[in-house]
Amino acid sequence: MTTSSAISVARFDALPADEAERELAACCASSAWVRAVVNGRPYQDLAAVLDASAAAFADLTDADVDEALAAHPRIGERAAGSGREVAWSRQEQSGAADADSDTAAALAAGNRAYEQRFDRVFLICATGLSAAQMLAALEVRLGNDEATERAVLRTELTKIAALRLERMLGG
Repeated sequence: MTTSSAISVARFDALPADEAERELAACCASSAWVRAVVNGRPYQDLAAVLDASAAAFADLTDADVDEALAAHPRIGERAAGSGREVAWSRQEQSGAADADSDTAAALAAGNRAYEQRFDRVFLICATGLSAAQMLAALEVRLGNDEATERAVLRTELTKIAALRLERMLGG
């Protein structure tokens, strides 16, 4: 597979398990999520893959969520490296790249405050959001308790994985 080509659901279903796992890892870095989606094959269509993805997220442990988060750069920081996941991350966070210096500084400070409060990176499905919108969400979420924030994280991870699955599977 190249880092930019989409594949069909039928082609994904036909991949050897290890190759399917590598493809899915670009969508979400949780090995438990990857295994669950691979093990659910074959899929009738993209909607079935998305349903399986959402169900897998519902079953993840906090440690599985933390594993997925470890692959995400801070909002406003350029993802390092190359490959599909990095390219997608840069594209998803493009709204933060256009931030003025005050907003960029506020995002950096907010990231530090979030990490200090929750001991993990702030994650948001940034596709289509401006830097100001990301900052506003960050400020609101700093007020969440741990249980509420864990639930929000799962929702955001689910949305990011769905967008990436749609790109990967040509949806």
